[in-house]
Amino acid sequence: MSLKEGLLLTLAASILGLIVIYVVIQMSNRKQNYSLSMSNQQRLRKTKSMRAVLKTYLVQAYSFGIKIPGVSHYILLVRKKLSYQYGMSEYLLRIETMKLTFIIWTCFFTSGVILMSIQPGISFLMLSILVGIVVNSLFLDMSVARQERKLLSEMVELFAEVRHRYHQHGMVEEALYEAAEVSHGEAARHSMHIYAALTSVHPDEALERYYETAPNRFLKAFAGISYMVMEFGDQDARQDSIYLKGIGSLTQEIHLEILRLAKLDYLLKGLNIISLAPVFFTKPIEEWARNSFPTMNEFYESKLGFIVLLSIYIIIIGCYTLLQQLQRTQETTYRAEDRKRIWEKRLYQWKWMRILVSAFGPRSGTRSYATLVQLLRETNTHLKLEWFEVRRIVWFTSCFLFAMSSAFVLHSIEKNHILNQPVVKWSVFGELPPAEKDASNWWIHLDQKVMEDLHMKASSTYEQIENSLRTHAEKKMVPEEMTASITRITEKLDAWNKEVFHWWELLICLLIAYIGYHLPIWLLHIDRRVRRMDMRHEVYQYQTVISILRDMDRMSVEEILEWLNRFAVIFKMPIQKCLLHFEHGPELALEQLKQEITLPEFQRVADKLILALGTITIKEAFDDLDHQMSFYFEQRRQEYAKMIETKAEWGRIIGFTPMYALIFLYLVLPLVVVSFMQMNVYYEQIQKI
Repeated sequence: MSLKEGLLLTLAASILGLIVIYVVIQMSNRKQNYSLSMSNQQRLRKTKSMRAVLKTYLVQAYSFGIKIPGVSHYILLVRKKLSYQYGMSEYLLRIETMKLTFIIWTCFFTSGVILMSIQPGISFLMLSILVGIVVNSLFLDMSVARQERKLLSEMVELFAEVRHRYHQHGMVEEALYEAAEVSHGEAARHSMHIYAALTSVHPDEALERYYETAPNRFLKAFAGISYMVMEFGDQDARQDSIYLKGIGSLTQEIHLEILRLAKLDYLLKGLNIISLAPVFFTKPIEEWARNSFPTMNEFYESKLGFIVLLSIYIIIIGCYTLLQQLQRTQETTYRAEDRKRIWEKRLYQWKWMRILVSAFGPRSGTRSYATLVQLLRETNTHLKLEWFEVRRIVWFTSCFLFAMSSAFVLHSIEKNHILNQPVVKWSVFGELPPAEKDASNWWIHLDQKVMEDLHMKASSTYEQIENSLRTHAEKKMVPEEMTASITRITEKLDAWNKEVFHWWELLICLLIAYIGYHLPIWLLHIDRRVRRMDMRHEVYQYQTVISILRDMDRMSVEEILEWLNRFAVIFKMPIQKCLLHFEHGPELALEQLKQEITLPEFQRVADKLILALGTITIKEAFDDLDHQMSFYFEQRRQEYAKMIETKAEWGRIIGFTPMYALIFLYLVLPLVVVSFMQMNVYYEQIQKI
């Protein structure tokens, strides 16, 4: 199959795949456009019937697929991605999970069949599977991000309805119920769940369950504000409404978030596809270079060519991963989960692993031990220091084994290249004639027979090689051919025997393993910088809660901490510890809380809570909170603008890096190197004339 036919087939199959995907997506929610002869009632019944059949099929497919070992793991992965959007409705969660699963599988198998038909082979099959895994992650993230943006837009409309209904009735539960009745989408469902929690027998427990499944911090804050106002009451008519003030603050936050996501999506749209596209062009570029410049075969079949190809794949996957981090839309990705299965903990139970941890881990009481403990605390990881050391040891071992296996594979590739190195005259442009190809293959097979006959010994003498050539040659060789063949075979034997594992390669493997050993710590440092923004968002949410609670009568510092604990995600453990120690000494407990949380914004909140323990009231301690919140809002708006510009610049650089690497490293640079080598050969031939 030629390159042109392959590209046309790819285009046709891509169009067919897009049509299939569009049909699958629209089957559940589109309005059927039948002929004008059908009545409106018949069309409505037919549409509802089709949707009901499709939903029933998806639910049955979920029940069947969850029983299959391999398929169930993937379905649970998709379910986990969508659980924060549809966690309150098991029926909808199953439907959306299977809908997204079928879309991803359809795209994956369609693209896999196309790629395998263009370039069959085990290596390209493995590459297709790797690309499929990456594209799977891309589809999941795109689907979740689209649902999040849709939910934010629906929440703006919902909050507007709640404000309107609250003005009419002055009751929180009535406003929530009527707003949920007239609204639509997931926001309306969440409003109904909040209403059910507030009107339940035990609203505290119901709200705690809702907090665990709330898809974003805005709905969580909205539920908490509604409960506080319903329990403690709003201010009188002469003053501003606490409830409406809180809803206005949340709406302002949502507007800022929608604008941020829209601008970020506009600037980074399509870069994921651009970064992954070079994967599909490595083979066509290689085939074109081989056919146009026969001497490029030596580069692509050599160890250096494999290293360059592997480097390009690593660059592609690395750039894609970085783009995913740049396009991260969730503000607070951290979730306080009760992890029952921790593989580091299970490995640490082995006796020999505990010995390794005690031997290589930092000693208790040392500076490195205290630094690592502080780093784990600031990143809110679920790992203890001993379990984290287990992870580092596993990374060290994995990187060392990967480097060692890569070294042996490279030596094997180079040995195979030496055995199959073409024997042709130097030619730069055009394809080799058939006669010259047949002659080159004959010399290759003859060299292999002679080398095997000599048992690959580099110490073989001139006479031994000559006798072996005369034995295995099917035709009589002239003296010039004999001399050239002996020289060539001698060079091949020397090169073949030099392809062994050297001591300096062991040092490189140890260096890679050392980098792998420290990589988890570097990732924690990066995670701490990223988590900094999440911490500020959580502190701003605390300020919103305190701005409502400070106006309540009979409010104490301990009650404020209890409310902050309900909204806490990142700072949940330190706040719970502070509440446990509060009875034994409030000021001492708050001072310990300040020591555990080093964020300046949170420490200011803690300082004001300490002041409220004395002679001044909570309202007096937080009298400047409104000005601080407005300042933080403007500050975050500027930070968002600066961050979006930075992400856009880095996104363009990272997105086009794989394409530049493919063209320069895999085509231009090898062609320049081979051209210089050929120029040297021509120069030597001219000198002999």
